[in-house]
Amino acid sequence: MASGVIKCKAAVTWEAGKPLSIEEVEVAPPKAHEVRIKIVATAVCHTDAYTLSGADPEGCFPVILGHEGAGIVESVGEGVTKVKPGDTVIPLYIPQCGECKFCKNPKTNLCQKIRVTQGKGLMPDGTSRFTCKGKQIYHFMGTSTFSEYTVVADISVAKIDAAAPLDKVCLLGCGISTGYGAVVNTAKVERGSTCAVFGLGGVGLAVIMGCKVAGASRIIGIDINKDKFAKAKEFGATECINPQDFKKPIQEVLAEMTDGGVDYSFECIGNVGVMRAALEACHKGWGVSVIVGVAASGQEISTRPFQLVTGRTWKGTAFGGWKSVDSVPKLVTDYMSKKIKVDEFVTHNLPFDKVNEAFELMHSGKSIRSVLKL
Repeated sequence: MASGVIKCKAAVTWEAGKPLSIEEVEVAPPKAHEVRIKIVATAVCHTDAYTLSGADPEGCFPVILGHEGAGIVESVGEGVTKVKPGDTVIPLYIPQCGECKFCKNPKTNLCQKIRVTQGKGLMPDGTSRFTCKGKQIYHFMGTSTFSEYTVVADISVAKIDAAAPLDKVCLLGCGISTGYGAVVNTAKVERGSTCAVFGLGGVGLAVIMGCKVAGASRIIGIDINKDKFAKAKEFGATECINPQDFKKPIQEVLAEMTDGGVDYSFECIGNVGVMRAALEACHKGWGVSVIVGVAASGQEISTRPFQLVTGRTWKGTAFGGWKSVDSVPKLVTDYMSKKIKVDEFVTHNLPFDKVNEAFELMHSGKSIRSVLKL
């Protein structure tokens, strides 16, 4: 059973737009159907920065951010059967309860069991397990991995191979799984396809990796930062282009390069203008465009309906369509058997107190993923 309150270090975001502050926090023991985890490693993702910026309509402050983590179960609350203290786990921002109509439907991975409280930065019972300096601190995405200890719902935990290196597989908690799944689950790219990938950050590279695993014959990487091209080619891009090198819209360039357009395109930025270009770069009759990037709140996508009437399909994906509890352990196994790359995404390893530096590296485009060791 769970022991008492744990005092530990966490990176607290007191208000939007301000640097994260390393503080001593109190982490309450897990209640029924909750799990307390000692986080060993966590990475910094653009979604953390999106909430930090203040643009996220669900952003609550003060908060402990972080959602790409891995660790060891420290204690469990009443009724927890799937994990026990000592198990190696990855916290999940999309849970899998197995009981809601979403979990029972093979077409989606969007479990809704704790969606409302998670969106409010709280545990399923409507309270927080974090306090700092006498104040309640909110949870983030149901995970809050920027803390030496965190508490999550038991449906938000994947038990993984104990031999997996946690400073690598933490990345399977979001970015890599999202990009890779967008290809294999959402688009279902076939062998011999032509693909275009807009945005060559961590998620875009994971999309390229997925396209290569799926046997795509042409994988065109697109980014305005040409410094990202070499890495994209290492992951499997067959060619890379910079939209700023052309006088005409990028969708026209791609249509010319590919005899009418690509079979599949992926938008990995979160820019609604690029989403339109990605759809319009698809081939008439069968082209499929997948939105992977998260656009800022209140933004809308547009195109002429004729683009869809003439046979293009617009899709979106969250966490790559993976049913999380079932799939994350398998993704770890795929990594351990070298079917998918993970190590190659880690460009920086930093101590936990350098968390703000990790955000700077990401914003400057110098890192793919920075991993913090706790």
